[in-house]
Amino acid sequence: MALWTVRGDGRISDGDAVAAQERLSWPLTVGFGVQHLVAMISATLLVPAVTGLPVSTTLLFSGVGTLLFLLLTRNRVPSYLGASFAFIAPLVAAREEGTAAQLGGVLSAGLLVIVVGIAVKALGVRLIDSVMPPVVSGAVVILIGLNLSHSATEPFSEQPLLAAVTMGLILLGGILGRGLVFRLSVLFGVLVGWGLGGLLGFIADERVQSLRTAAWVGLPDFRMPEVRPSVTLMFLPVVIVLVAENVGHVKAVATLTGRDLDGSIGDSIIANGLSTLLAGLGGGSGTTTYSENIGVMAVTKVYSTAACAFAACGVVLLAFSPKFTAALATIPPGVLGGATLVLYGLIGLIGVRIWMDNKVDLTNPANAMVGGAALVAGVGDLTMKLGDMELGGLVWGSLLIVILHPVMRWLRAARTP
Repeated sequence: MALWTVRGDGRISDGDAVAAQERLSWPLTVGFGVQHLVAMISATLLVPAVTGLPVSTTLLFSGVGTLLFLLLTRNRVPSYLGASFAFIAPLVAAREEGTAAQLGGVLSAGLLVIVVGIAVKALGVRLIDSVMPPVVSGAVVILIGLNLSHSATEPFSEQPLLAAVTMGLILLGGILGRGLVFRLSVLFGVLVGWGLGGLLGFIADERVQSLRTAAWVGLPDFRMPEVRPSVTLMFLPVVIVLVAENVGHVKAVATLTGRDLDGSIGDSIIANGLSTLLAGLGGGSGTTTYSENIGVMAVTKVYSTAACAFAACGVVLLAFSPKFTAALATIPPGVLGGATLVLYGLIGLIGVRIWMDNKVDLTNPANAMVGGAALVAGVGDLTMKLGDMELGGLVWGSLLIVILHPVMRWLRAARTP
């Protein structure tokens, strides 16, 4: 049986949506896949650059992890797995211990996420509903989108002309465009902004030089892990964040597609844990389902997993080509800032939609006060040290809403006669 059924004649009309197990003609599917690739590449390149892990290996396991995710979720959940920002804090904190120790932490986190996923799959949706009801999952989705806002506003202000042109083209294409202009508005905006950046000299000289000298073909930089208990402890908060992100992402995709995907949450968590485990074994950073790509689907209404699979295959090939990796690194910051300003905002609003669709009662103090505190911690990027480890707003916000909400809800219920 075919993995995907062709939708109609392989084309798409205005207002139509393409389901997860459908695909368009292969040329169009490739185009949407490239758009997914463009959306994920900057963040996936950034994490290893900041933490000192190999870029090529992180790319490789990002692509392999996405293919595993699509396989284990039985092609039902369109998503892309890229390098998780939640790993930045512990990886930086463990950097002095060496790359092997860093990878041991990634491996351990992946193994624990797999254990959580198996528990969720065994106990069913009730476990998720009790720990992460709509008020929690919606808040996590909002956190995921808006916590990243500074990652859009900083490069936007760095190159405002390019950012404004890119954002303007995406908005015009996504709001006024028809056909492919509407569906591929993100890709068109990025390509035009990238070209304009090259003409105006906004691409850094060192990146151009790196592109010229990079080899066309080369093996990824594989490394071996070493598990150290002291380092592994630094990665425990990441497990909670990854599980919360996965639940939030699946809920967001379910909201976008109008399908009940609760039965796939356990598979999603297991797949993400397995992807992270493999990355730790081979030399890459841990992975998570990517908000940027959910933003792309929100814009285009193309939820085909075929596009995600093509992007994953493309990234695997890129991992073996230093030349293409260097080329992608020449995308000017302003272009990425203009695109992500739109995409991250859409992700935050998906979380709001989860609240609205589930009629979350914001007059309930447990919902309003804990949710509000978590959002401020996440959006304001509350950063504090826990021992030698510095944790950012996404971690603290997720911990607040995931841990405190059920406690406060139980205390309020126990108080009520």
